[in-house]
Amino acid sequence: VQLQASGGGLAQDGGSLRLSCTKSGRTVSTYIIGWFRQAPGKGREFVSVINWSNGTTYYTDSVKGRFTISRDDAKNTVYLQMNSLRPEDTAVYYCALRRHDFGNYYSPGTYYYWGQGTQVTVSS
Repeated sequence: VQLQASGGGLAQDGGSLRLSCTKSGRTVSTYIIGWFRQAPGKGREFVSVINWSNGTTYYTDSVKGRFTISRDDAKNTVYLQMNSLRPEDTAVYYCALRRHDFGNYYSPGTYYYWGQGTQVTVSS
């Protein structure tokens, strides 16, 4: 399995960006794809996750109401629409995949496939 993340870039405070994560290769039938981010000097933190089979989503509190995760089955792609961006959203964003029942969805250590990361920079 390979994950290809894209869509990062530079945005102004209050602006928007859309990240994409395209999956290739075969996976188990029930899996989740999560977005994580890592700011300089900080650990990797959970942002959002979607269950590919049933569409269930979760968000970390700091992005609720601003970010939306979605999937396109035909394109094997998960999107993270980020609106009302803030400087504190600046980080490298990673997408990751694992079985849906492999532990806490917010724990990066439970994911075993990772994309390469895409930089998001929000200027004030």
